[in-house]
Amino acid sequence: MPISEDEVRHIAKLARLGLEPAEVSALTAELNGILERVERLRAVDVEGVEPLAHVGGLHSVWREDVARPGLEREAALANAPDAHEGYFRVPRVVAHEEADA
Repeated sequence: MPISEDEVRHIAKLARLGLEPAEVSALTAELNGILERVERLRAVDVEGVEPLAHVGGLHSVWREDVARPGLEREAALANAPDAHEGYFRVPRVVAHEEADA
């Protein structure tokens, strides 16, 4: 069912869009093209076709969540620019006055 220019003007008025006559004609043609494609899709026989979540056939790419041994502390601190008593030492990021407040 094609849409008319009057319907496009009415929709534009509801949306508070000020359309020029040429824009009304262009939008009418564009909307009718979209409606025509939808009608063609409705004509496709999909009886017995399972719905798809996506068309690519992808499966989960996540690996299993299995605990693995981590890096030893000494190895982690080996290239640290500043290590102290087994920890990374970093510059203070909060001003001293704010830390006491």
